[in-house]
Amino acid sequence: MSSLSQREELQDEDKDSAFTWEVQANNRAYNSQLKETVFLCWRRKKHKTNVIRTAKYNCFSFLPLTLYEQFHHLSNLYFLLIIILQAIPDISTLPWFSLFGRHRSDRAINNRPCQILMGKRVPLSGWGGLQAPHVSCIPSCNADMLLLASTEPSSLCYVETVDIDGETNLKFRQALTVTHQELTTVRNMASFQGTVTCEAPNSRLHHFVGCLEWNDNKYSLDIGNLLLRGCKIRNTDTCYGLVIYAGFDTKIMKNCGKIHLKRTKLDLMMNKLVVVVSCRQVPLPQEHRGGAGPGLSHYISAWVTRVRCVSK
Repeated sequence: MSSLSQREELQDEDKDSAFTWEVQANNRAYNSQLKETVFLCWRRKKHKTNVIRTAKYNCFSFLPLTLYEQFHHLSNLYFLLIIILQAIPDISTLPWFSLFGRHRSDRAINNRPCQILMGKRVPLSGWGGLQAPHVSCIPSCNADMLLLASTEPSSLCYVETVDIDGETNLKFRQALTVTHQELTTVRNMASFQGTVTCEAPNSRLHHFVGCLEWNDNKYSLDIGNLLLRGCKIRNTDTCYGLVIYAGFDTKIMKNCGKIHLKRTKLDLMMNKLVVVVSCRQVPLPQEHRGGAGPGLSHYISAWVTRVRCVSK
């Protein structure tokens, strides 16, 4: 009876255990054709090589596995939602959309049409192509220019400087008498060979000193002869100007100043503390080996306490 029961138990074990692993000696072709299903129709060799890899990631699995692990934390999902909301312009508190708007505005301004005197022709060009010493026909002031002549009597030119200094009343600018009398045609404008010597670009909107040297004569210049970038020409059909300052050299751009980052005293103190912690971490391993000196946690707790006191 005992031998019969042992035989039945062996038969049951043979039924439960499936011997699916097969190795045939000295027959690589047969062993290589053995495949196992990994996922759906993806099959791979059943017998693996003796190469082992204990790294958790490889070049292809690092990003998906890392994202999978990180998004198991609800806090990371929350911050992802905040980033998605910040991508909506109507509710975003970040300045990148205004930055893109500035780039579009700059391109539109730089591509505005203007007329630059080229020989006897006055072709259309963009504001971005204007530079000293071009002579331009001015429908609007696109650079700091010396007024040479206009269609008004005595070469007067009325300008509105509301975009510069906020004043809405009209101001007048006037060309020199000599240029008003001599530069009456486009041909005369094209042959104009005057030389302007003046102060370096600066931010003083209501001050300009220089002189025009032409035909062996010198004529003094002041702010009344200068058309500033940003002013609007009113009640004047056409006027011609010589570019003195262009681009970032203009007075209005000199007044823009540099953009400074705003930082609180707490941010400045935290920067100093990070530097101190980094410098303090260098001798710490040696102190620990010698068994002397307090631990890093002691310094960190002390600095955190100090920062909390300052923030209060």
